[in-house]
Amino acid sequence: MSREKHMTRREALRKMGGATAGGMGLVIAAANAADVPGLSNSAHKERKMKALAINGSSRKDGNTADMLNVVLAELGKEGYETEHVQLAGSTVNACKACFGCAGRGNCVFGNDIFQELYDKMVKADAIILGSSTYSADVSSTLKAVIERASVVSDTNPGMFRHKVGGAVAVARRAGAMNAIDTINHFFLNKEMFVAGSTYWNIAYGRLPGEAMKDEEAVANMKNLGQNIAWLLGRLK
Repeated sequence: MSREKHMTRREALRKMGGATAGGMGLVIAAANAADVPGLSNSAHKERKMKALAINGSSRKDGNTADMLNVVLAELGKEGYETEHVQLAGSTVNACKACFGCAGRGNCVFGNDIFQELYDKMVKADAIILGSSTYSADVSSTLKAVIERASVVSDTNPGMFRHKVGGAVAVARRAGAMNAIDTINHFFLNKEMFVAGSTYWNIAYGRLPGEAMKDEEAVANMKNLGQNIAWLLGRLK
């Protein structure tokens, strides 16, 4: 098997233009300029700004969905377009670390939902990632999304720059803070602005509907939505 298929991250970046001190020489390459924040400001300002929520829970329409819907409702009130994608029932394969995405603007593998999902992430102005807690972290499906999106954006720099990010976690008992950290680390490493709330964006519940009884959590999710809306308003 050729070395080309096993290039390191550094080699992949060098191949597409180099991560040098002239750094602005990092090339977006084949990425569509209209899809990258800052490259087409006039078009960006004319269109309606959008918030995308990605639900990593393995259960559709459960507690995580409820919390994300609370956040999106606040954004909807402010006139922003919203979309809620639930990953339950879908497959997202693990990253193969092939770096074939370098200069292409998306993953080269189209045998699952990732390419379509990544396209939605790039076009969104705000991304809210939510997950129920599995083994004290995000679900394996959401983790695969995060890892593949990280590699694609690393080899096509700037695709998430200056977007707004919000993290949501739901737990029966423990592990929610680890899930929040995993999500926020992704946002911070992609040059995104991370929105917070009056407390951690965590809800507690086991059976469907139980998280909505967590009054503090619902208040935090509403405030998170309001803070994301405020940030979007400043980025127009």
